Amino acid sequence: MIEFHLDERSGLSPYVQLVRQVRQALRLGVLREGDQLPTVKEVVALLAINPNTVLKAYRELEHEGLVAARPGVGTFVTATLAGTSLAAHGPLRQDLRRWLAKARKAGLDDDSIEALFMTTFRTSTREEDIA
Repeated sequence: MIEFHLDERSGLSPYVQLVRQVRQALRLGVLREGDQLPTVKEVVALLAINPNTVLKAYRELEHEGLVAARPGVGTFVTATLAGTSLAAHGPLRQDLRRWLAKARKAGLDDDSIEALFMTTFRTSTREEDIA
């Protein structure tokens, strides 16, 4: 089961963060068809947020066809976003961990690592579009 968290520094609303976390879990195979999302009550207790925020996130996911609410039972995953590349995640995750260790050894803090990664990611994406 997914365990939600909120990052107040992200600049994103809590509802957007919840939606993104579910999508990410679906892409990485953490959540699969048939899995149950935490109940609204559980998320509210864990994150101390308004129940309407959780309901809004779940409704958006339902609108996208990723989950379905079963009244009195819960909200369940109905689709996945994991592609055929799921098998490549393990080796890539290991490479990324090694890279992160090098970055920390070089003295970069988390914000600097994130800035470097995102800038490089955006630049490489644009270069691929041009090529």
